[in-house]
Amino acid sequence: MVRAAGTMTDILLFAGGVVFGALVVLVVLLLRKKDTREIARALVSETEAEKVQDLEALIGRVRDSFGALSQQALKTSTGELLKLAREHLDGRVHLGEKELETKKQLIDQNLATLKGDIHKMQELVSRFESERARQYGELDVQLKTAARETSRLQDTADHLRQALVSTKARGQWGERMAEDVLRLAGFVEGINYLKQKALDAAAARPDYTFWLPRGMKVNMDVKFPLNSYLRYLEVDNEVARETHKTQFLRDVRTRIKEVTTRDYINPEENTLDYVLVFIPNEQVYAFINQNDPGLLDEALKARVILCSPFTLFAILAVIRQSLDNFSMEKTAGEILGLVKNFRKEWDKFAEVMVKMGEKLDGAREEFRKMTHTRRDKLDKSIQKIEDLQQLKGMGDEAALEGGEAPALAAADEGSGEE
Repeated sequence: MVRAAGTMTDILLFAGGVVFGALVVLVVLLLRKKDTREIARALVSETEAEKVQDLEALIGRVRDSFGALSQQALKTSTGELLKLAREHLDGRVHLGEKELETKKQLIDQNLATLKGDIHKMQELVSRFESERARQYGELDVQLKTAARETSRLQDTADHLRQALVSTKARGQWGERMAEDVLRLAGFVEGINYLKQKALDAAAARPDYTFWLPRGMKVNMDVKFPLNSYLRYLEVDNEVARETHKTQFLRDVRTRIKEVTTRDYINPEENTLDYVLVFIPNEQVYAFINQNDPGLLDEALKARVILCSPFTLFAILAVIRQSLDNFSMEKTAGEILGLVKNFRKEWDKFAEVMVKMGEKLDGAREEFRKMTHTRRDKLDKSIQKIEDLQQLKGMGDEAALEGGEAPALAAADEGSGEE
């Protein structure tokens, strides 16, 4: 590229020199032949024509040279550019291959991690599917069981509804519920209560009679009117429901009046001033409280206590506790009496023991005297006898009778004085 530029400069300089030389010649001729202007003009014209021709030729040569040089320079430049481009491209390709390899490794790592995550996800989904199938199976079994139990409960409710239509059946059902509560409270028939025992002073026969402390007792009736309440539950018409509700509450008031006229409260029978009426269902008891709260107050004024299973259990617990407290009080009185008797006997025993101790002390003193003073005197006498035997021998009885007898008598007198 630099070489082509230098050649182009030389050509231009050469052409400039030729033109300059022609101009110099023209000036010289003009100076020498001022008079011959026409000739000069002709020469100038010829010179200009030649100059133009030469210039055109020069330009053509320059054009040809420049074209050749341009082609060569372009070719050289293109080769250099291609070489540089190839080198740059090779570098970029190599760098791209490295980056591609790095990205490939990174993608492979990500793919491996993704495959592991997908595998774990598949295992988790499989486990979830198994668990879901198991839970759905259990749920299906539970639903079927619930459906069967619901059907059985519905059948039982239907049978119970049919059974409760009868007054006798309602009474039996109330007795069964009451017995369950009694059994739960720990009451035993014949000990804590009597069942359907006729009153002595009246012809009434309460369903249950509970024993209280000090010979008192309280009666309970378990027959409760439920016909209107059952009809209230069966119908959907609001007017009919309201009618049955009103009739049910009226039946309850009638039942309270009936109980108060049956001599269940009788001072001659040692009964309390109240009678219990058992409602065998908590829902019925709540229904009465919700729809006619004043009915319970009316019952209490009539000395009638309406009891649901829960309230009956509480009342029985109070009765049981009062019996236990009374029994404990009675037992405590008996224990105090026994303690007093024990105190008297203990005082007598202590007095006898004191006397016996005094006698034992006297006997001990006599025994001490006998074992010490008398024994010492006897030992001394025996020692003297042994001494005499050693001195005189066993054959000298006269000396023994004459000499030792007075000594023994003197010894006896000395001990008596002591």
